[in-house]
Amino acid sequence: MKQETTAQRWRRWGAIVCLFFPLLLHASEQHGSVLSNHFPVPGATIIATQGDRKFVTVSDEHGNYSFADLPDGTWKIVVTMSLFSPVEQEIMVHAGTAAANFELKMLSVDQMLASAKLSTAHSAEPSAPPASGATTSPQKTAAREGLVVNGSVNNAATSQFSLNQAFGNTRNHSHGIYNGGLGLIFGDSALDARSYSLSGVEAAKPGFSQVTLTASLGGPLVIPHLLVRRGPNFAVNYELTRDNDAVDQTGLVPTLLQRTTTVSAIDPVAQALLDYYPLPNVTGDSSYNYQLPVVNPTHKDALQSRLEKNFGRDSITGKFAFQDSRADTTSIFGFRDTTDTLGLNTDVTYSHRFAGNMFANVEYQFSRLRSQITPFFADRVNVSGEAGMTGNNQEPTNWGPPTLNFSSGIVSLTDAESSLNRNETNSIGGHLEWFFHRHDITAGGDFRRQEFNYYSQENPRGIFTFNGDATGSDLSDFFSGIPDTASLVSGNPDKYLRESVSDLYATDDWHLAPDLTMNIGLRWEYSAPVTELKDRLANLDVSSGFADVATVVATDPVGAITGEHYPNSLLRPDRSMIEPRLSLSWRPLAASSLIIRGGYGIYADTSLYQSIALQLAQQAPFATSISASNSICAQSLKTGPNACSESTADLFGIDPNFRVGFAQVWQVSAQRDLPAALQMVVTYQGIRGSNGVQQFLPNSYPVGATNPCASCQSGFNYETSGGSSSREAGTVQLRRRLRSGLTASLQYTYSKSTDDDSALGGQGPLAAGATSAAATTMSTAQNWRDLGAERSLSSFDQRHLLNATLQYTTGMGIGGGTLMSGWLGRMYKEWTIVNTIAAGTGMPETPVYDAIVPGTGFSGSIRPDRTSASLYDGPAGHFVNPAAFTAPQSGQWGTAGRDSVTGPGTFTFDSSLQRTFRPTQRYYLDIRADATNVLNHPVYTSYNLTVDPTTTNTIFGVPASVNAMRSLKITARLRF
Repeated sequence: MKQETTAQRWRRWGAIVCLFFPLLLHASEQHGSVLSNHFPVPGATIIATQGDRKFVTVSDEHGNYSFADLPDGTWKIVVTMSLFSPVEQEIMVHAGTAAANFELKMLSVDQMLASAKLSTAHSAEPSAPPASGATTSPQKTAAREGLVVNGSVNNAATSQFSLNQAFGNTRNHSHGIYNGGLGLIFGDSALDARSYSLSGVEAAKPGFSQVTLTASLGGPLVIPHLLVRRGPNFAVNYELTRDNDAVDQTGLVPTLLQRTTTVSAIDPVAQALLDYYPLPNVTGDSSYNYQLPVVNPTHKDALQSRLEKNFGRDSITGKFAFQDSRADTTSIFGFRDTTDTLGLNTDVTYSHRFAGNMFANVEYQFSRLRSQITPFFADRVNVSGEAGMTGNNQEPTNWGPPTLNFSSGIVSLTDAESSLNRNETNSIGGHLEWFFHRHDITAGGDFRRQEFNYYSQENPRGIFTFNGDATGSDLSDFFSGIPDTASLVSGNPDKYLRESVSDLYATDDWHLAPDLTMNIGLRWEYSAPVTELKDRLANLDVSSGFADVATVVATDPVGAITGEHYPNSLLRPDRSMIEPRLSLSWRPLAASSLIIRGGYGIYADTSLYQSIALQLAQQAPFATSISASNSICAQSLKTGPNACSESTADLFGIDPNFRVGFAQVWQVSAQRDLPAALQMVVTYQGIRGSNGVQQFLPNSYPVGATNPCASCQSGFNYETSGGSSSREAGTVQLRRRLRSGLTASLQYTYSKSTDDDSALGGQGPLAAGATSAAATTMSTAQNWRDLGAERSLSSFDQRHLLNATLQYTTGMGIGGGTLMSGWLGRMYKEWTIVNTIAAGTGMPETPVYDAIVPGTGFSGSIRPDRTSASLYDGPAGHFVNPAAFTAPQSGQWGTAGRDSVTGPGTFTFDSSLQRTFRPTQRYYLDIRADATNVLNHPVYTSYNLTVDPTTTNTIFGVPASVNAMRSLKITARLRF
């Protein structure tokens, strides 16, 4: 692989950006159109909400709308229009989000009259219109800016001699009141490029196909003899997916020479496990010597339905959805594991209008998710038993190989763990909205009861790590059957976790003046620490300085050392989370398009409680939990992990006064229109996080040092909430409004993120002895006595990011061919092409020195020493220089910083082409082609950064993974 320099990479990005500079659109823009019977509806109000955040815009004369700066995530989009029923939909906003289409339906005569009275009541209020761009209430915005249907050109639809009768419910036949569609999304291996090979040798391209079928139908529900007149409106959507993805699995496996010359006699257990390793199939000068092209199939069926009915001032809306999926994942060893999920979701909402300016909603939600993972060997082959192992769990559901980790970079032998999880949530909430003079006041609350029912064992087959401590070579240790560290977490498979979450909130959308709008809010949120139905939780009761450690359980929550009394969750609740919110929109100059926006808010994070409870449930006395090193307790593959008096049976502890983490977010922006239909937005955002998670190994010490406290207990992870984080970002966006079929935007973001938070800056699981699901997302501090030394760039820190997209529709505007007629006009018009580009610098990664942390059974938290060698000037094929790092000095922690290596840069270039054909007045055919990675350019996602104590690691600094190559999908949808 030829290394591309940073300068070459930026020149390539610059050439592409210059090519599309006048035609580029922000990747996170959400846009779409509002239609009625497939005709554009101008003046409709579109509201985007996410939690307490709300943005409002209005559709233009073509029925199009756009939100230029929605943050990525799930947003609820609500479309309202005078004399039409509102429509809502949840949309995932991200780079390259497709356009959304909303179909409005006209109200009945009775509903129109009631709506007219409501509009009259609002128009009588002494309230001035808000500033352009300010957040306003949906009803008031609709009344002020909505299209008045009476007297408009749309009324010509009532005459059969003027416009086509396809507006509202004026079509000739009763079946015309129903809308529906059929869709097909198709992909095939013949349309996609070959997967990129990290080994440098092209592998065979497997054949596969990708098919998604969709069907939708909506309209009034009519049941003979029961609902003779038009009943409630319904909508049903069904999606069937039969997908296949081709992946090249690449890795390093033992060679034939290594198998025959490493040791004179191989341990029988090691030999049995070695037989699962394939022989190399890649030759030549490559860092990887084995690759396997695999196809992973996914089968999914999904149904969404909606039923709504209005009763004067009352309305009821019900939703039901389910999704059933089956996905297979094949490892480099050919082990195919299966994941089956079934999800159900029900939502019932009751709304009531007390008067013309007061509304109330009450909502109940129920959801259930069942997920089952079936490993390749479960109930088929007892790999451990047949190999002669005796120390691990060998129940049929847990059959399979133990996990083997090697410091030299040899791919780990592993397989998925069996699990059957059933999670359920019941929630009820409501809010009251009151429009009073210049105020739009909303107040409400929610209560949610969550159940997490697990049937799984975290590490029943054991994890064995080999790094050469015993013989000087990781392979020699393995062939001798001597693991350097061994861990096991088994027992207590059934766990029934329970959690209650409550919140109260109030907001006031206050229109102080025609050019100033302010939103003031306050939210209280409380998430109770998770409990276990049968009180099977265990924590560590520790003395000051961690000199003494004892176990405390939920059935007897009194600390043996401290004498403190704990709740049955073993964590004291944190009810102090009050979250103020403030935002404003201001037009400082009446004759100017300049708009200033600003905001501040506090946001809590209670998502860690579930993973904490899982760890507390997976240790003694309710489960067997061992993590030990061969230097403390003699270990062997045959007998499995061995605990002795110097290692602890509990592997995890957490501060009982653990606090809920929260982030303070502030933002200010300035927006102004420029000539040539351009608009510029400059934004500054700051975030400061507090009460972040910090994970460390108490009483550990550097390699080669003398144990400062031989009588202190060690060998366990401990978590506190003393971490912090910060992020500052400046963004400049230049946007071209839709004009003559062209809309575009260019956005550049400069940011910096730092933290000493284990949940934010993690490099992944501990290389050996990873004993919990949470460990896969937590980094462990190197020096437990100096947690401040962990302060570094965040793992998601991306200093420079450029986003751009172009969208052009043919046949719009005089110069764009709108007057073109005949067959040439029919062929040329209404094609829409969208190109999106995202280019950014790499994100930080952490170098790891793969040695055992003395006094524990863990490895992976020690970092190497940084040398004077150039960091990125490595040998051919190595993007990070192996000579830049070396083993730490004896008795000292490594000097290399956490997240001190910049990973591969990011680059995506996607494109789509679409058009709507109209075979008849009632049928529409949408055709779309989507291409990802149009340039078919390989983009690496991470590097191998493990320094091997035996210096036999040949893959340090080479890419560890790569994004998918070019893929093409065709979509066809028939609407009627």
